[in-house]
Amino acid sequence: MKKLNIAIFFGGCSSEYHVSLESAEAVVRSLNTELYQPVLVGISKTGEWYCFRGDPEKIGKDCWLNETDCVPAVLSPNSHGRGLLLLEKGEVKRILVDAALPVMHGKFGEDGTIQGMIEMAGIPLVGCGVLASALCMDKERAHKLARAFGIAVPESIVLKADDNKDTWSPAGSRMKQVLEFCKKVGYPVFVKPLRAGSSFGITKVTEEDKLWEALALAFQYDDHAVLEEGIEGFEVGCAVLGCDDLTVGEVDEIQLSQGFFDFKEKYSLETSSIHVPARVEPEVSCRIKETAKTLYRALGCAVFARVDMFLTPEGNIIFNEINTIPGFTEHSRYPGMMRAAGVEFPELLDRMIRLAVKE
Repeated sequence: MKKLNIAIFFGGCSSEYHVSLESAEAVVRSLNTELYQPVLVGISKTGEWYCFRGDPEKIGKDCWLNETDCVPAVLSPNSHGRGLLLLEKGEVKRILVDAALPVMHGKFGEDGTIQGMIEMAGIPLVGCGVLASALCMDKERAHKLARAFGIAVPESIVLKADDNKDTWSPAGSRMKQVLEFCKKVGYPVFVKPLRAGSSFGITKVTEEDKLWEALALAFQYDDHAVLEEGIEGFEVGCAVLGCDDLTVGEVDEIQLSQGFFDFKEKYSLETSSIHVPARVEPEVSCRIKETAKTLYRALGCAVFARVDMFLTPEGNIIFNEINTIPGFTEHSRYPGMMRAAGVEFPELLDRMIRLAVKE
């Protein structure tokens, strides 16, 4: 049986660059090389593309970008060629790509940008398409669609950065809008970049004096920020796999001892724990899974995604976000939930690829 060439994209111009490297290394190490030939495409922090031919360990250690292991490369927009073009020794060489898996988190990875390039090149995409990626990246629009499908979402307002640095300062012309919202929903509130993934630029604000600082941080990552009410309860998640027929992993639960599940906690678990399966009644687990499937379909997701929600003390389910390229590191939630449902990482990758190439 002929091996399929699977282009695995990693790196990129994102604040989550290093997480992408860890995820990509884990994917490469778990890929069934009897069935698939990985074609590794690394994108530097400044946007240069390379075909990487070295040891996958170098990806995780961020020493992959070197003259020995890398050849400049571009993705051909010719949909009949389905190829990666290598610029080597003054010649252009083509590698046929049977499917492409972007393992890139945050901006330019999850927002539909690289998905559009892959689809334009005529290459089967292992993951959500352009529209679903862009919608899930935009917290406001994702919440509006969820609400239209009858799913509860947190109260929120969207704020736009202004060239006038004083606009959102404590005495700024529009700070009244922020203060009125906080008075309405009460503290804590969360300040987040609107379209910058789920790890950076987020602040849990417990008092008015911290609002300006939180907004300034969010605007470093996006020119729009969302101010969102804090939801009492805890976060639960679902790993969803499939296009028409969906497989849902075991529900997980994030137990926090302090703060919130920020970037540091996601990848260190210093003061938090993840329980798989979640410590909830079977009936509640079933409701969470059904809600995850509704959200996955409502936002047009395909192949795989992680759906994050809140479970309140009253048993209500509140939508948080959908992560269209969740982490695939050793400690990541998505493969952990699938593993708890009996799907090990190599099988998971195989099923994802087969869904994309429709075999």
